[in-house]
Amino acid sequence: MANRLTDGERPSEKECNAALTAVGDALYAIGGKWKLPIIIALLDNNRRFNELQRTVKGISARVLSHELKQLELNGFIKRNVYTGTPVVVEYELTEYSNTLGDVLNALRIWGLMHRNKILGKDAAPATADHH
Repeated sequence: MANRLTDGERPSEKECNAALTAVGDALYAIGGKWKLPIIIALLDNNRRFNELQRTVKGISARVLSHELKQLELNGFIKRNVYTGTPVVVEYELTEYSNTLGDVLNALRIWGLMHRNKILGKDAAPATADHH
């Protein structure tokens, strides 16, 4: 297996630097231990803060609060405040978060493959159909 991650010829230095910048930007927006699990927890339903904390196992309230702010700043989630008695705050995914569909699917497929490799299983996970 080749050591490069491209399908064609070896990338130029300019292409490599552009790829490094793009991956760096992506990791800044969705990297870390908690951002993608929070997004996945919101896929099926809007959730309140405490519901999110229960769903995303092991995250502290302080870290969840920080990650929610970062996800909101990057346009992935929306914070809805419903004034009433009591005031209710819910978090929901934005339309922009749908752009992560291929990323999440690719990570899921790779994660299954990697888990099987580490556990010594030969069965490769099913892959998604692409164009």
